[in-house]
Amino acid sequence: MAPAKSRIARGAWGIVGVLAVALGGIGVIVPGLPTTVFFIIAAWAFSKSSPRLEAWVLGLPRIGPMVHDHRNGLGMPRRAKFLATAMIVLFAGGSTWLADSSVLRSAILAASAIGITYITLRVPSKERVLAERAT
Repeated sequence: MAPAKSRIARGAWGIVGVLAVALGGIGVIVPGLPTTVFFIIAAWAFSKSSPRLEAWVLGLPRIGPMVHDHRNGLGMPRRAKFLATAMIVLFAGGSTWLADSSVLRSAILAASAIGITYITLRVPSKERVLAERAT
């Protein structure tokens, strides 16, 4: 994708990209906060603002291949889907246990159910996509 023509638009997309990288970086450290999705957003925003920063995100050793897979429609590896689901269950369970109101507990459980449902039903498994493409 070609960068935006307007200098203001490129600057705005650059800010979005930097914020997404910051959130993704925090997600590396903070359990339960997603990482890859923020780097996917960063690469998308940088594609509109700075090809150099987009190439940097795509070249990150552990993140870059996952962003490439997403762009190529490959979804997530089964192992990553399992780990994501397990982390949602673990942290939602702990948060529900620590929550002091039933409304907050219900919101946590609803959000985790939505996340697990989305990952399970909407995000394809990389292995399945590759097998389908091979036939």
